Amino acid sequence: MATVIFNQLSLAPLGAGDLIDRAVRLYRHHFITLIGISAPPVLISTLGSVLWTIGWREFMATGNEVSLAIYVTMLIVGGTLLLTGTLLNLIVMAGATRNLVTHLLWNEPVSARTTYRNVRARFWGLLGASILVGMWVAFSAVLAFFGWMMIFYIMAIGAILFAFVTSWLSAIVGFVGLLVSLVGGLWFFFFLIKRFVYVPQVMLVEGKGVFEAFSRSSALARGNVRRLMGMFLFTTFASWAALMILIIPLGWYGYLNGIDPSPFNATSWPAWYAIGYSVVSQLSSILLAPIWTLGLSLLYVDERVRHEGYDIELMAARVLGEMPLRAGAQETASYIPALVTTGETQSKPSTNRPGAYGSMLNLR
Repeated sequence: MATVIFNQLSLAPLGAGDLIDRAVRLYRHHFITLIGISAPPVLISTLGSVLWTIGWREFMATGNEVSLAIYVTMLIVGGTLLLTGTLLNLIVMAGATRNLVTHLLWNEPVSARTTYRNVRARFWGLLGASILVGMWVAFSAVLAFFGWMMIFYIMAIGAILFAFVTSWLSAIVGFVGLLVSLVGGLWFFFFLIKRFVYVPQVMLVEGKGVFEAFSRSSALARGNVRRLMGMFLFTTFASWAALMILIIPLGWYGYLNGIDPSPFNATSWPAWYAIGYSVVSQLSSILLAPIWTLGLSLLYVDERVRHEGYDIELMAARVLGEMPLRAGAQETASYIPALVTTGETQSKPSTNRPGAYGSMLNLR
């Protein structure tokens, strides 16, 4: 019996392909719930996007001072709602992280109510962490962009020099240079941000404060650049696919009404088409945001399995109950329960029936 339980709980280290596969399978199993969880912040962003689109189009065209003031206000309100929706999306997806881990640990149902209860319990901490992580991501993106430019220019100079020898060799060098610069820029970007990708998971699963979570995430994130890049590329291509599925009907309708649907001619679009394009672009993120959250949550569990024997810890928590923190003792990794339960984030196993939990990742 013990062997059967261990086989159910064991977790093999995840490669990029395994990570994407399990994230997609979990997403498929909980599709409606995850869409409901991600919808409210995206709707706020969508409203902001609509106000920004209208305000920007009319701001560039109007000459009336009263109208100008109205459209500037719309730009400010729209930009604020866009930023608010983006931050709320990060916070809500962080709240879904704990719900996912309780699902893996105790087979707790994934629900919007539980997710938003988790968010409410740590809202201000998650807000501060999201702002700090967002600032670091933006800074890393700027550094990675300059790194990409440097590599690209060096390879471009090489291509120009080879052009004096033969044109086809110059084309090959230019193409290889473009690929090398893109891969190098992406690798450098994820190398910079990798240490802080587990901050929400650490805060909600381990009960850490904001700055403790940054330190703990940095300690956990080792050797995950390739897997993060794989998740990013998959999510990017999936986002474009979802966007195209939604945009193509709108584009065909606009084309039949004499509109050029190319984004390069966006300035010539009528207001209704520009607003529709903006709404569709925002709504497509409802479909893909949960996959990134699932992938990062699985990565977090995988890092603890690789470095701390988290699968054994989870097995003990299931069979023997939750390990209490020692009163007055310093909280080190050795004394942190598999899932810290404090205040409103407390959860309990929904059933004690033998075999009720299924497999560790609930994918069987």
